[in-house]
Amino acid sequence: MTIHMVKLCVGADDIKDLQDWQNRLLKTHERPFHQTRMVPKRGAELADGGSIYWVIKGLIQVRQPIFEVREITDRGGRKACELIFDPQLFPVEPMPKRPFQGWRYLKPEDAPADLKAGSGTIELPSALRAQLREAGVW
Repeated sequence: MTIHMVKLCVGADDIKDLQDWQNRLLKTHERPFHQTRMVPKRGAELADGGSIYWVIKGLIQVRQPIFEVREITDRGGRKACELIFDPQLFPVEPMPKRPFQGWRYLKPEDAPADLKAGSGTIELPSALRAQLREAGVW
């Protein structure tokens, strides 16, 4: 069974910041990745069609397919995790998410839908989309 992950994208102001960070990684690595201290117990389910849903400025704004979940040893000799991603980012319907530490699992039925290309919604700033949805206009 596929499961997703939700994680804060610390330091990013928007999806472009995330894309720029990952483009820098792609200059020296085959795929973008992120290291985290905790190794997910459901790593096989994450790697079986799961995505990471990035929280940027308090909103889940974009998802990225997870290619592989690797258990590694960090520089301090502790067990850690390296999440390897597909380089493509998919903007999603913005969903508010309160701050939290680490990451959380996200059931497929609870995940926000991808935005449809060509619908005009992708060009709207995500914060504005969220405000319109909260107001019942969207």
